[in-house]
Amino acid sequence: MKQEIHNICERYRIENYTINEDGSIDVDGDVNLINRGLEKLPVTFREVTGNFYCSDNKLTSLEGCPKTVGGNFNCYKNNLTSLEGGLETVGGAFSCRYNKLTSLKGGPKRVGGNFNCYNNKLTSLEGSPKRVGGNFYVVKITYPNTY
Repeated sequence: MKQEIHNICERYRIENYTINEDGSIDVDGDVNLINRGLEKLPVTFREVTGNFYCSDNKLTSLEGCPKTVGGNFNCYKNNLTSLEGGLETVGGAFSCRYNKLTSLKGGPKRVGGNFNCYNNKLTSLEGSPKRVGGNFYVVKITYPNTY
């Protein structure tokens, strides 16, 4: 299993990582998985000290994303219908714009910088972070037809 994880990390140029006993990885630095045609994350992350970028893919879920990101977390321009996946804390900015989200359930509880969720199909802000250190960007909420 460890060799398979090493091979995946090499393929995606993930450096400075530690493989945990449960098969997840911690990364000391940034992870850049932008525009790789991914339908799911290639490995399970636990902690990333830098930035985590998985934008411009075909992700439908954030399963396997880190629980903690020290820098920015960008997952914009995917096919996400949910933020469920385990992300709890982002030290910098968080962006999930241009997805298919109807709620923010499962998203981070704390974001140190801006929180950007515009251009989704949000029907409520339920699940929003408890704390945002910067601005909270949402353009519109589409309320379901209640007739």
